[in-house]
Amino acid sequence: MRKIMAREIPCPTCRQKGAWFDTPYGPFCSERCKMVDLGRWLGEEYRITSPLTVEDLKELSEGVEDEEP
Repeated sequence: MRKIMAREIPCPTCRQKGAWFDTPYGPFCSERCKMVDLGRWLGEEYRITSPLTVEDLKELSEGVEDEEP
């Protein structure tokens, strides 16, 4: 049986790389980074400016297909 290696990704808050989806806080590296991100959403530093369209979703899915495993 082939073992699947966890993919290292950058934490969205501090950008430190690791296999964060293997932790209880994934995709964040820690509870602190998760709470910082939540605070930014609540403080309206982050916002969704318009609804997603079918074209947006196609572009996103094309980007995922281009990445190597």
